[in-house]
Amino acid sequence: MFGNVPDPIEHVIVLMLENRSFDHMLGGLTVELGLDGAVPPGQPPRSNTDPDGHPFEQVAGASRTTQFDPHHELRHVVAQLAGGNKGFVDDFSRAYPASQQGDREEIMRYHTDLPALHTLARSFTVCDKWFASVPGPTWTNRFFIHSGTSIGRVEMPNGILDANLHWYDQITLYDRLNERRKPWTIYYGDIPQSLMLVNQLEPHNACNYKKMIQFYQDVAQHPDNKFPAYCFIEPSYYEPGANDDHPTHDVAAGDRLIANVYNALRANEELWSKSLLIVLYDEHGGFYDHVVPPATIAPDHHQEEYAFNQLGLRVPAILVSPYTAKAVVSKTFDHTSLLKYLTDKWSLGPLGARTAQANSFASAIQSKARSDCPKILPLSGPPDGDQPVTVGRPALSSHQTALFAMTQLLESMTDVAGDELRGRVARMIVGFDGAVDVGMQRVEEFLGQIRI
Repeated sequence: MFGNVPDPIEHVIVLMLENRSFDHMLGGLTVELGLDGAVPPGQPPRSNTDPDGHPFEQVAGASRTTQFDPHHELRHVVAQLAGGNKGFVDDFSRAYPASQQGDREEIMRYHTDLPALHTLARSFTVCDKWFASVPGPTWTNRFFIHSGTSIGRVEMPNGILDANLHWYDQITLYDRLNERRKPWTIYYGDIPQSLMLVNQLEPHNACNYKKMIQFYQDVAQHPDNKFPAYCFIEPSYYEPGANDDHPTHDVAAGDRLIANVYNALRANEELWSKSLLIVLYDEHGGFYDHVVPPATIAPDHHQEEYAFNQLGLRVPAILVSPYTAKAVVSKTFDHTSLLKYLTDKWSLGPLGARTAQANSFASAIQSKARSDCPKILPLSGPPDGDQPVTVGRPALSSHQTALFAMTQLLESMTDVAGDELRGRVARMIVGFDGAVDVGMQRVEEFLGQIRI
């Protein structure tokens, strides 16, 4: 119940993708939907300059893939925000001095042809003031959506994990859901980042992890009273098959994932009629957004690496349900707004000061279902596995490197024979694909051991 109005939502499904700003993904719908977006009506395009003073305007035509991965660590975000969000191209150019004009243009460009994402934006509720929780990288922001804090950490792990720095043992949303006996599942593509949360390694939590193929099976087979109350979807972070939207991956693959998730849910009318799908991104990935993030409060006393007193850049966020209107909501949200909605909705225990003061999006949920929601979303780009041709393989991102390091920790908690370990070393020496395969094998063996 929200006031005197019953909340009809019984299942909340969150699909969180990677590293794209609001302007970059949804800015092209500014005029059509009345968004605070990329095209200032009646004004010249916004611009940034590179270190040589060359201007780069905010225009349409973003590419499906990028050669370089724009930086989004705290120090880089601070530089990008300089002068009222004037430092994006300058920061990128200094990080990649070999970049060409076309590479720098990508920082300011926005997409106009994302069939699934844009259809959802036209059909449901867009939140055009949803900010990342921290002006920093992937892991920090993902910890905030799972727990409302990163316990003082804002930097990504560098190489081998240091348990003295990256030991995330905070209370999470999943612990609170357990207390209220609310069933939940995390569906994942390859290596789930949320396993870095210490409590998730406990058998009663780890047994709730399922491969993404199981999501489609569960949605198709389960009546709504058998489907989890809360689901979180982690995409595939590694090639081949990456669909997380992380630069330098193909944005069409992420759009296909959005379509596949929606289409599966929409095909089960009983489940769809009681569900809320939230499509959003963890952080902006170094791409330009014109809105300066507002101030906020720290989630707790942990401020070892940052004061946590400013939100990150805006990210795309769409509330998808038969109970959400074709509308734009401009109230300030961040990832803890999801936690606020859920803690209010299900009377969960506290998840930190940031969550307690966050705005909930409960007012966007209507009591009467719509009957005009799209039956199916169009699929973007070529079939899965048919990716654009790229020259060479981009360097691993800090997120990918840290995920692989996490799998080494999982292996240390798994009973693995010596001959198998030696074989894994040989496979990793061969190259990237072998190492990724070993990382995924480590995850499956750890979770398999829990399920026995």
